Amino acid sequence: MTDSGTELGRYLKARRARITPEDVGLPAGTGLRRTPGLRREELATLAGVSVDYYTRLERGRERNPSPAVIDALARALRLNGDAHQRLHELAELASGRVPEPRTPAGPASGAGETVRASVLRMLEAVRPLPAYVVSRYGDMLAANPPGRRLMPGLWDWPPEQRNVSRYLFLHPVGRTLYDPWEETVAKSVAHLRAIAGVDPDSPRLAALVGELLLKSPEFAKLWERYDVKERVGGTKTFSHPKVGAMTLVYEVMPLSGTDGQRLVVYQAEPGSTDEAAMLRLDPQGAAA
Repeated sequence: MTDSGTELGRYLKARRARITPEDVGLPAGTGLRRTPGLRREELATLAGVSVDYYTRLERGRERNPSPAVIDALARALRLNGDAHQRLHELAELASGRVPEPRTPAGPASGAGETVRASVLRMLEAVRPLPAYVVSRYGDMLAANPPGRRLMPGLWDWPPEQRNVSRYLFLHPVGRTLYDPWEETVAKSVAHLRAIAGVDPDSPRLAALVGELLLKSPEFAKLWERYDVKERVGGTKTFSHPKVGAMTLVYEVMPLSGTDGQRLVVYQAEPGSTDEAAMLRLDPQGAAA
C-alpha cells in the first residue's frame, strides 16, 4: 500500500479481470483466452483511450490521469458508488494531489483512542439496544453490556487485539456468529479497502491487513477482489450461541471531532421474536 501508482494499477487490473466480454456486449471470440476478464485493449477501447496509455496507467508509469479518463474507465468497468469513488481516490494518490492525513493514525496497537464521556453515556442510554464504538479500522473501543454480549469471545482478547475484522476471520465464534458469514466478511473487507483509499500509508492498517493476509486464506482472496464499500446501516442475521437466531437492523453513525470513530446501534422489530432474542442479551436493561 505504500506505492500509490502500483495500488491504482492493481485496482484496475483486479476490476478488469472481473468483467467478461459478454458483460459489456463484446463477442467472446474463439479459442482459449489467456486473460481472465477483459483484455487491456478491450478495456482501452471501451474507455476511449489508447492501449499504450492504459497499459502505462495499469503498470504505474502514468500517474496523472484526468477525471474524465477515470470516469470513462469507471463506466467501462461498471464501477459505481464507493467503487467509482475509490478509483478517483487512487488516481489522486498516484498524482500526489492528496495531502497527508490531517490527524495521526494513533498507536499501532489500536488501543490508544479515547471515547468521549458523552458517547459512553449515550451507550448506556440506548440500553437494552446493543451498541458499541469502533475506530476507523474496526478496533472495538467501547460497548454497553448487550453490545459486549453480541459478539461472544471478543472481549476475552486483550484490548489491542479487539478488532471486528480480526474477530470475524480468526475467532472461532466470529466464524459462526453471522448468517451468512461469507456476506458479512465480504462487507468487512470492502470497508477496509475503502479505508485504504483514504489512508493508504497507515501503519495500523498495514499491520492488520498483513496479519489477516498471513493467517486467513479467505481474507486474502477477498482482499484481492478490490471491492470497496463504506460502512452504512443494514441488516445482520445472527446465530448467537446464547440467545439463538435473530435478525437485527443496525445504524452506523460517524462521531464528529474524532479520527473516524463510529457508533453502531442495533435494534429489532418491536414485538418480534428477534426483539425477544435481542433483549435476552441484556435482561437487566430490558427490565429497567
